[in-house]
Amino acid sequence: MKPPNQILHGLLRNAVCSVVILFAGLSWAGPAGVVLDRSHPNVRAAMALQEKITPEILKWPDVLGTAVGINQAGQPDLVVYVEANARSRAKMIEATLFQFLYIPVRTELTDKFTAYERPPGRDDDSQVGDKAAQKPPIPLGTSGGWRSDLANGSCCGGTLGSLIQVNGAQYILSNYHVFESDIVSGGNNLIATTGSPIIQPALIDIRCNAHRARNVGTLVKLSSLPGSNVDVSIAEADPGMVRTDGAILAIGTLSPYTVEAYLNQEVKKSGRTTGLTRSHVSGLNATLTVQYENECAGGEAFTKTFTGQIVIANDGGSFLGSGDSGALMVEDVDTSPRAVGLLFAGNSTSAAANPIDEVLKFVGHKMGGVATMVGD
Repeated sequence: MKPPNQILHGLLRNAVCSVVILFAGLSWAGPAGVVLDRSHPNVRAAMALQEKITPEILKWPDVLGTAVGINQAGQPDLVVYVEANARSRAKMIEATLFQFLYIPVRTELTDKFTAYERPPGRDDDSQVGDKAAQKPPIPLGTSGGWRSDLANGSCCGGTLGSLIQVNGAQYILSNYHVFESDIVSGGNNLIATTGSPIIQPALIDIRCNAHRARNVGTLVKLSSLPGSNVDVSIAEADPGMVRTDGAILAIGTLSPYTVEAYLNQEVKKSGRTTGLTRSHVSGLNATLTVQYENECAGGEAFTKTFTGQIVIANDGGSFLGSGDSGALMVEDVDTSPRAVGLLFAGNSTSAAANPIDEVLKFVGHKMGGVATMVGD
């Protein structure tokens, strides 16, 4: 493998010079209150450069991904996520990029991004908050999952995130790896199929005993992974079992509209493990690699590289924890918040979400209609 500085030198000479010139020519001192979304010229320039160099950067040892972030001066910068135990390599990468790009660059030491389904277990049996059994019609943002998500002596679970509507029917929105990632008839002699029941709470919260849960939906298998750029699954809401207004525990009813993420945007979510938490968007247009299993407590099924993702500050798992996968991220306002993204992965410093408009577009295409959020 060529040294990083040789790779970057070649990239800049052949492909990136014009982008760097554009980047350097922008005025970084912006007025207070400017929204740094994907349409802002500084963000666009950073994204253009990021997309040019990311394919090569991902080949370097210990690199987990890249994003367009925001530094302490309030300027968009290029962020490279590096394995936490590779501090010296992170410093070398940062120095190399700065030497050739002459733009704000920083590395973030972190762990591998993992799909944040609740890790296998048998004894949670929680009766508090978002983990508890809810009285029908249930609110969302609560514990739930596939009724047969039990294999290899363990059971799993995640979050029933929100309610959407397609072709006049209402569906519970969550992740592929919460509802349908059991793709081998291994530890339980079953695979997730369309028509499988979805329960509340998840098996992980009822000592793996499905008889202690209620069926609240029926799986519609979308097979979003590994082929698409979103980690999504849906279940048609069973009559009378889910609040038809789509209210989310501790958040309430939503707006039927969505909003695009922007840097430093204040957001919140309600999830199975950590309940109602708040944070801010720390990265846009992220390229991240996530590993998936073939069933609960199973073997590796595939590794997926996502592009165009939203990154959220998650210091010490304070925003998103294992079991919060499937939670809907919304803007942090008191009433009728708009959906921002579908949370699906994270680590000790950052959480990741699929942009909600991309999620809805994928679901609508699969279902032969237009998918929208249920809200006031």
